[in-house]
Amino acid sequence: MTQMILRRFLVAIPTIIIVSMLVFGLQKLLPGDPVLAMAGEERDPKVIEFLREKYHLNDPIPVQYGAWVGRVLQGDFGISLRTDVPVTTLIAQKLPVTIQLAIMAMIIAVVIGVPTGILSAVRKGTATDYVANVVALSGLSIPNFWLGILLIFLVSVRLGWLPASGYVPPGQDFWLSIKTMLMPAFVLGTALAASLMRHTRSAMIGILRSDYIRTARAKGLRQGKVVYKHALRNALAPIVTLMTLLFGELLGGAVLTEQIFTIPGFGKLIVDAVFTRDYAVVQGIVLCTAIGFIAMNLLADVLYILINPRLRGS
Repeated sequence: MTQMILRRFLVAIPTIIIVSMLVFGLQKLLPGDPVLAMAGEERDPKVIEFLREKYHLNDPIPVQYGAWVGRVLQGDFGISLRTDVPVTTLIAQKLPVTIQLAIMAMIIAVVIGVPTGILSAVRKGTATDYVANVVALSGLSIPNFWLGILLIFLVSVRLGWLPASGYVPPGQDFWLSIKTMLMPAFVLGTALAASLMRHTRSAMIGILRSDYIRTARAKGLRQGKVVYKHALRNALAPIVTLMTLLFGELLGGAVLTEQIFTIPGFGKLIVDAVFTRDYAVVQGIVLCTAIGFIAMNLLADVLYILINPRLRGS
């Protein structure tokens, strides 16, 4: 098991290096010049030259990349060109917001997707199975931004049940924080629930056809015990792996949802940085998101090994 985890970790290192090169290189291909935006309307040549020297923008791109990587390895992602705030500070402020949103969305997805998938597998070919599949396909097909706008109109404007937008830290008011994040978490969670439902259903159908399940039923075990104690336990490996990967996607894929609900997380931060040509912020956020996703992939491999004892000796 240790050797397998070590191999996965060694594979992740060149992946991170390639990602860092892509992040830095593609950022340079974006149109526009951040220095011109920082210099103001007058754009004094002396100010422009000073800013280029300050942020080392006159150096060759390989030199800029090497200096950037060296700073990143020391935990320094640079300074925001727009706000003059360290990127690490911005990440530390915005990351907890996105993590809270991702956790709540994942909880909603698990609560909806896994039981629905189990029920659909147990009642395969019935009306319940058909309805569950239609609901799952609807969850995958409905765009997040449309569902978010619809919920704001119905739940907030018409009914007044939940705040339409904004964010309150849990430490300031826990229940108000939950209320402000409930709708965006539901928007993200429904799409994840659809994926979880489909994978849970497929995994459970395969397990329920196994010989040991037929043997358990022949022994007279109750349906609930057969499904939850024997079948679900063996179907958990692909489900937990998918949950881990989906959580990694949530950390970088909530851009539209955060924009719609005005949530000051990673998504909104990177959109603002792209529009203002804030290179350092874009590079720092994208690199952190990529590293987080790679880490979640590594965690998925570890969990798969822990759940499936047959792989521990490999």
